[in-house]
Amino acid sequence: MSTWISCTNPIKNEYEKVFFLLFLFPLLSFSQEDLLGMLEEESEKTAEPEYAYATFKATRIVNTQSIENVPKKDLLFVIQHRFGRINEGIYDLFGLDYSTIRFGFDYGITDRVTVGIGRSSYQKTYDGTLKLKLARQVKGAKNFPLSISWFFQASLVTLRTEEGEPEISTQQRMAYVNQILIARKFSPKFSFQLSPALVHRNLVMDEEQPNDIWALGAGGRFKLSQRVSLNVDYVYQFNNPQKGSVYYDMLAVGFDIETGGHVFSLHITNSHGMLDRYFIAETTGDITNGDLYFGFNINRVFHLGK
Repeated sequence: MSTWISCTNPIKNEYEKVFFLLFLFPLLSFSQEDLLGMLEEESEKTAEPEYAYATFKATRIVNTQSIENVPKKDLLFVIQHRFGRINEGIYDLFGLDYSTIRFGFDYGITDRVTVGIGRSSYQKTYDGTLKLKLARQVKGAKNFPLSISWFFQASLVTLRTEEGEPEISTQQRMAYVNQILIARKFSPKFSFQLSPALVHRNLVMDEEQPNDIWALGAGGRFKLSQRVSLNVDYVYQFNNPQKGSVYYDMLAVGFDIETGGHVFSLHITNSHGMLDRYFIAETTGDITNGDLYFGFNINRVFHLGK
């Protein structure tokens, strides 16, 4: 009986294993990367949308409107206070002897729709506002990099005319403001917003003044601590022929301080008026001349719904 003995070359087998692994490793790597990529894409598709919130702490950056709306069934009570010019000197206690005030109420019909009314002692002006959220910054299943809102304000000046001056009708006393608010929260600490605006005044008292003023606002918020942020806003006028002589671009710098149910704002600005029609189109303070006003805002929210 013959016996067959199987004999293999151990060296050759080892080479074959090495070549096989070298050939298989790239395939496994590519397959693993493809699989991980597919899992990440699937995870993004099924993830809950993550909306940006608290882009700004209040409905205003300093003077200009912010992207924020009042939540549904909440009532926001706003008190804005503006003193006289700081460069009045010690005799007028650097403007503290004089003051202008505005108080207003903003109500959230829905989370996207806010309506408001207010009254300012400056020119004895009443105003009504509407802010409509058009889009929200979100990532996840849906991605959109910006928050966008439309803001509208109608205002009525009720200051009496001086004796001997022609009477001004109610229609002539009206002015309207339209703004598109475009904001992005870049990080938990930094937010930025652009606000193209159109101010229309039915009547202007100076022949050089156009009825329509086009402008661009810009504002930002930088969070300094858990409850304090530095806010800055600026409005550039495009077509005001008296810009630089009678009227100026608005600039404001302030601090927002959150104190539980209140947001308290301290600021300095070159605008005496606190309504959009005034600080966008009719800012009279010349910063180079020291025409600055100190002021503060108080925001208090009341929850009226469940």
